[in-house]
Amino acid sequence: MTPPYVMIPCDNRVIGGHLYYALGRKYADAVRVASDCLPLLVPTGGASEFRPYLELADGILLTGSPANVHPSHFGQELRDPALPLDEERDSVTLPLVRLAIEHGIPLLAICRGLQEVNVAMGGSLHQAIHEVPGKRDHRENLSAAPEKQYGPAHDVEIVAGSLLEQIVGERRITVNSLHGQGIDSLAPGLTAEAIAPDHVIEAVRVGAHPGFSLGVQWHPEWKVLENPVSVRIFRAFGEACRVYRLGRSRGAQSSTLPRAA
Repeated sequence: MTPPYVMIPCDNRVIGGHLYYALGRKYADAVRVASDCLPLLVPTGGASEFRPYLELADGILLTGSPANVHPSHFGQELRDPALPLDEERDSVTLPLVRLAIEHGIPLLAICRGLQEVNVAMGGSLHQAIHEVPGKRDHRENLSAAPEKQYGPAHDVEIVAGSLLEQIVGERRITVNSLHGQGIDSLAPGLTAEAIAPDHVIEAVRVGAHPGFSLGVQWHPEWKVLENPVSVRIFRAFGEACRVYRLGRSRGAQSSTLPRAA
């Protein structure tokens, strides 16, 4: 049987004066090598017709990005116009979160992806978490080499009995940290799965999702095979995608999936 397909919405970026759909290879590579699935890259620019991709998708990965979720989606004015935004991606990923929950499609969300899940479900974000009293600076050093940027930054405490604890088999892990925004108010229906020492929520699960749903604020895709915790996360996601695919092949879920016109 063909491996499961994981739908990955792309970013929209201007490179050399031209518009590009963009995706960091580390995400697609992690899906292939650690989840044993096939990445299905999905454009998000313009009037994106993303719903037909759900006919193929056995899982959804929401990636990190240099761009932030537009604060209008959580009732705030833009704090810093100099920071990058990607409103075209917002127009796809926010409804996609709700569709994933509705149809039980396995969902793994990373960094911006976790923030998208929180916003899509009615939560809000700190636009500059390092300016919030009592919070540390979770941003990376942009002048440092990638190996330093993605190096260990701080511990997180995993909630006892959580899905994340079941996956990684530990209550405390060390993670990297490359984000300027973070969860402020946790959306209704989301459960915190891990907390940083400064009480920033670092992982969530969607309670209403009937299958696998996990969002993490750090980057487990970075050199995934060198980090046992990251491998466990992507393997658990891949297994959920295979279970979902098997259910669809038996007709158990096909009637609930949106059909292309």
